[in-house]
Amino acid sequence: MGIKKGGIVLLGIRLKQLRQQKRLTQEETAKLLNISRGTYAHYEIDKRQPDFVTLEKLADFFGVSIDYLLGRVDDPHPLPQLLRDPSINISAYEGYQDLSPKEQEIVKEQVRHTIKMLKELKEKNKQ
Repeated sequence: MGIKKGGIVLLGIRLKQLRQQKRLTQEETAKLLNISRGTYAHYEIDKRQPDFVTLEKLADFFGVSIDYLLGRVDDPHPLPQLLRDPSINISAYEGYQDLSPKEQEIVKEQVRHTIKMLKELKEKNKQ
């Protein structure tokens, strides 16, 4: 089954806790994830394990890391990807740390988009 911590499988426990925090039923959660209620219910009782794509969908839906769902870490909020990307270091800019993880991701995507546009412009100017 899933990863065990102290002999306890955490995926199902964490999925149930996260769903309840959102005040959703299994049916509502499954519908929002575009999977059957039975499939989702089996994830919560550790009768089935989600594939990687579904695991990613679950983590995104609940706003936690895959490592948290699997019990590898106890902090449900992942380190923003930007802080792990050595090519982009804007985390020191004033106000960045005050942004939510979602807002930080938007900033990161905007920086990537700007860099891509500048590269394309450079290439175009070479021609």
